Amino acid sequence: MPLPHRAAPAVTGRAVAVSPHLDDAVFSVGGTLAALAAAGWFVEVLTCFTASVPDPSPFALSTQLDKGLPAHVDYMALRRAEDAAACRRLGAVPVHLPLPEAPHRGYVSAPELFAGVRSDDPVGAALGAALRPRVLAADLVLAPQALGGHVDHRVVAEAVVACAPDALWWRDVPYVSRAPDERPWRALPAGVEQAVDIRPYLGVKVAAAGLYRTQLDFQFGGAARVGPALHALATAEARRLACRGAVEVLRGPAGRLATTGLG
Repeated sequence: MPLPHRAAPAVTGRAVAVSPHLDDAVFSVGGTLAALAAAGWFVEVLTCFTASVPDPSPFALSTQLDKGLPAHVDYMALRRAEDAAACRRLGAVPVHLPLPEAPHRGYVSAPELFAGVRSDDPVGAALGAALRPRVLAADLVLAPQALGGHVDHRVVAEAVVACAPDALWWRDVPYVSRAPDERPWRALPAGVEQAVDIRPYLGVKVAAAGLYRTQLDFQFGGAARVGPALHALATAEARRLACRGAVEVLRGPAGRLATTGLG
């Protein structure tokens, strides 16, 4: 599905969406990213934790075995390819940082992934160093609110707060569907919620999300449910903010979204 045509706004530039995992940005703000690309922005999806690990821990290995992928398959290589295809569908450029996901950093169970950042987890410094030059070169930064409390989302939010306090923060999918009233991570800067009308881009977002084939059963209950789930969320977000149609919601400085031409 091609991107719909849209006249360019007065201001365009370079937008960077800082995604913890290989799907978070597209699932959460794929419509916004498509709208920015269609409006003339250079859009980069910068995914932080994408490294292949040749000898994964039992817990890390279980995260691919439970998706029907045998142990010899390079799971992260599959996911990087999915992400590249999804970003192309949106008109965005994928960038993959070679940092390991939490199951490869000593987190040994699903509950540990949501129990806070470990004091012996060294990834924060490396992530900050890798992100800083790209974020400082951007005219617009988008990043997760860390809804759900996943450790990788928390680490990314911490790193972005340190170098881009005027970022726009997205509501993490699928966590927001499970807990729509959850507040953003407490360390985020103060901000207001701002809605992006994604009605012209919702179909493109659904098509891009559907390219993460290894994740669809786990995240949505199957490929056939991706479209209905994302449509339902976008319309629920519109109702929550007393808007019409279908929206994605970003939190940030008042008026920041308007400077992109989307608000």
